[in-house]
Amino acid sequence: MKASMNNIRANDTSLDSPHFGKLSPQQCEKLHNASLEILERTGVRLFEPEAVEMLRKAGAFVAEGNRVRIPSGLVEKAFNTVPRRVVLCNRHGERVIFLEDHRSFYGPGSDCLHLMDHRTGARRQPVLQDVVDGITVCDALPHIDFVMSLVLPGDVNQAIAERYQMEAMLSYTTKPVVFVTYDFEGCVDAVEMAEAVVGGPDALRQNPLVACYINVTTGLKHNAEALQKLLYLAGKGLPAIYVPVVSGGTTGPVTLAGDMALVNAGVLTGLVLSQLKREGAPFIMPGWGGEALDMRTMVGPYCAPDLRGMAMALAHYYNLPAFGYAGASESKLVDTQAGAEVVLTLLVETLAGANLIHDLGYLESGLTFSLVQLVICDEIVGWIEHFMAGIEINDETLALDLIDKMGPDGQYLDSEHTLAHFRERWYPRVFERDNYDNWLAQGGKSLAVRAAERVSEILVEHKPEPLPEGIREKVNAIVRRAEQSSKG
Repeated sequence: MKASMNNIRANDTSLDSPHFGKLSPQQCEKLHNASLEILERTGVRLFEPEAVEMLRKAGAFVAEGNRVRIPSGLVEKAFNTVPRRVVLCNRHGERVIFLEDHRSFYGPGSDCLHLMDHRTGARRQPVLQDVVDGITVCDALPHIDFVMSLVLPGDVNQAIAERYQMEAMLSYTTKPVVFVTYDFEGCVDAVEMAEAVVGGPDALRQNPLVACYINVTTGLKHNAEALQKLLYLAGKGLPAIYVPVVSGGTTGPVTLAGDMALVNAGVLTGLVLSQLKREGAPFIMPGWGGEALDMRTMVGPYCAPDLRGMAMALAHYYNLPAFGYAGASESKLVDTQAGAEVVLTLLVETLAGANLIHDLGYLESGLTFSLVQLVICDEIVGWIEHFMAGIEINDETLALDLIDKMGPDGQYLDSEHTLAHFRERWYPRVFERDNYDNWLAQGGKSLAVRAAERVSEILVEHKPEPLPEGIREKVNAIVRRAEQSSKG
């Protein structure tokens, strides 16, 4: 019997989601060409001899010992070998984060100097237990996809504090880790810890559990530690997030276009070096850059609207994965301003297609971390996830037969169709949606109070999957070795 052709509908199950681009392709091309001109005409200073020599051998022009002018051809060649997507895995080698296209994943930030205590509301110096507690909360929150170190613990040897942070991240979650280290040796130790967890260098390269966030002095000055980390990670075949730090009006032009062109010149420098070191090395570019100091307060803003989306537009123009930032606030408290800035930044960053979005939970322009704010961010990401989801329109979702069956006088509350689909709608966990009397009967609590209670609940009830005993000892041995070395 010949099948009927009536139900063949081209593109019927296609799901389109909202998105926006800050820049047109033509604007991106202008910025790209401007960055190439900076690299060829002005050049960059590289404070690592290996990097200088690699570029010299590849055809770059070296003057004044370490001032390198990079021909455009080297940049174009790098684009021929760099992967257009990066996949991060969990502790078990499962591929869980896909940095590609407009897919977004979310996590906290690192190294805040202060913690807003969820029990007391007091701003205080953090300790190592705060890192442990924070990673435990991250492990439990459903919309936190990766972890970072949250705070800088003040009760450990500050010369090797990042080793303690890395040990905590690897021990109290199975989620992927984005780590930051102060020096090159710390990067090597962090990678060695990750290798111990997953079963060796080849296992880590095949299924990367970690990515390293590298801060670079400016777009035109690349410090030795940043270059050493970049080349080491490229040699290992591990993802590097290479972030030149440019401040508009101080270390770069105050104009948005000039600022971004300078940042991007630094990014392209890192890209070229990573591919010279190892063709196919995974490279993640920053989805921001060139933020200017607030000239009234001299504070570096985390929530300014001006540049948001520019670097992400470039990343999509290049078809490279990008590291975004959102979920932060300039506010000193978990208050209305904090909520507004979290929503604005998370929604804009997601619509712009940032892939790896960090800094959720930041207060005070990145100086203070709040687990209460992180829980609120997790709730907002859940809302955004439902907003961004494409709408499926087919026979099942249109439910025309059901509508006809119920007619003008029917109701749908007890139908099988409602039972099958009602959980697809968004239901909040800490946002309030009850009626007034029930809210009052439950204490009439504010969002901040409910979120703080959620943190406490997680810390009592959630038990992260522990590392096997032998692996835990290997990781701790690397920390102890660094401790001994720092005293020697």
